Amino acid sequence: MAKRRLPSPEHSDTLSLKALRSVVTGLLERAQQAEVRLEKLEAENAALREENAELRLENTRLKVENQLLRDEIARLKSLPPRPTFRPSGMDKATDGKPGDRQVAKKKPRGPKLDVKRVSREEVLRANVPTGSRFKGYKSCFVRELVLAAELVHYRRECWVTPDGRTVLAPLPAGIMGGYGANLRRLCLMLHAQGQVTTQRLTTLLNDVGINISKRQVVRLLTKELDGFVAEDVAVLHAGLVSSSYVTVDDTGARHAHDNFYTTQIGGQHFTVFRTTKSKSRLNFLSLLRGNYQDYVLNDAAFDYLEDRRGDPSLIARLRTVEPQRFCNQVPFLEHLAHKGIDIFDRDMIRVLGEAGSWGSIRHHGLVGNAVIVSDDAGQFRVGNHALCWIHAERLLQKLMPARPKEARSVALIRDLVWLFYKALKAWKQKPLPDAANAFRRRFDRIFTLRTGYAELDALLARLHRRKHELLRVLERPEIPLNTNASENDLRSFVTKRKISGGTMSRNGRIARDVMLGLMKTCQKLGLSFYCYLGDRLGIGACNQPIPSLPGVVLARS
Repeated sequence: MAKRRLPSPEHSDTLSLKALRSVVTGLLERAQQAEVRLEKLEAENAALREENAELRLENTRLKVENQLLRDEIARLKSLPPRPTFRPSGMDKATDGKPGDRQVAKKKPRGPKLDVKRVSREEVLRANVPTGSRFKGYKSCFVRELVLAAELVHYRRECWVTPDGRTVLAPLPAGIMGGYGANLRRLCLMLHAQGQVTTQRLTTLLNDVGINISKRQVVRLLTKELDGFVAEDVAVLHAGLVSSSYVTVDDTGARHAHDNFYTTQIGGQHFTVFRTTKSKSRLNFLSLLRGNYQDYVLNDAAFDYLEDRRGDPSLIARLRTVEPQRFCNQVPFLEHLAHKGIDIFDRDMIRVLGEAGSWGSIRHHGLVGNAVIVSDDAGQFRVGNHALCWIHAERLLQKLMPARPKEARSVALIRDLVWLFYKALKAWKQKPLPDAANAFRRRFDRIFTLRTGYAELDALLARLHRRKHELLRVLERPEIPLNTNASENDLRSFVTKRKISGGTMSRNGRIARDVMLGLMKTCQKLGLSFYCYLGDRLGIGACNQPIPSLPGVVLARS
């Protein structure tokens, strides 16, 4: 059918009324057709947008499924799984411009400053022709390491006293099973600080000339460490008594072919590791107790029960005028049973055990007013608690927006959080009490925003509920804003786990935790771990004694 041609409207004055009506009618028809085509295009565009959103969701699902398959392949190959998200760069990005930082003074170049402790001097002769004139000496200092195997024959005097007793001359300090203290110090340092496996350590010693088996190397690393264990316990006690804050974290560990967990507790001047079967709050509180095993029902214990919404009638039944202390778990459970409490109710006994442990912590003066900074794991949420900002911001990275608008909302909130964190770090350097309320108002403006992205809005509301823990630094400017120190401490443990695997015996587990903890503590205190081992094994400590680590921690705090 031929398309009807409309009269040209160029000379509308010359057209008749009928022709004008025809032109208007044609224009209306064209407008209606254009509207129909526009509605059809809008419908097609909406369908394409919906299809695009479905494809985004499908792409996200496939990425997650692909990562799960990669993790399964890595598990079958005994490889560590790859993290599902990148680490946060907020802390480094908010450090400011390089020009704003205080540039540390570089060490001057030139001769070394250790020439005063020359151990040996040799004169090197030159072959010169007859008639040459002697012009003195030119010094050259060479740093050398002497590593040689020795087999020492000790002839111990044996005497019989008038009363018939046999007296035998004692061996030098540090000898264990026919092996000297220097050898043991080298093994402990290479295994703990150098991350050398027992098999490679055995091969190294045999190549040097020490005839030793792997079993004997394990004995040198795990036996007769009572002095080190006692000092490690004392370091924890000194740190919990004196530190204004502690950062905590945990990681998986293998022991006796079973899954265990290693908890790190550290501060500015100390670090300890404890490997246990559980990672519950009760276990964490028992670690904070240090070497104490008692349970105390005092005001702190009952305050803990009230914070955990304990039964008021139960609290009234247990409360007494004077605090009650029980030496261990057995008399504590007997007391609960005498009060009519079902000791086979695991949930109730767990909460009461937590309260008794917290009462013991406060009874012995541990933790005190210290702030516990954690990554929001439930077992660490005790006492005066603060949250890590890096882990809070990392939750934004876990979101998977399906639409461009949602992605823009996440990017906007992320930028606002980064700017707030940068300002908080700057305030922490020069804390002004008057600015604290301004930070709190700014925090409310950010975390009460509603973007229309349901998952993001729920996350913002969740973080807003933890406002006091995220802004604890406004009350205590000395505490860190993150748990990076704990993660750095645990990195040495994770490296050892990857290289050496797990432990089998109780002595091996304790030796690993103790030596890694003492090594990290020496590092934080600026002490040589090699010299520390020599001092404790009785063979000298690099020309100066190493003081007690707990005493140094108390003095520094």
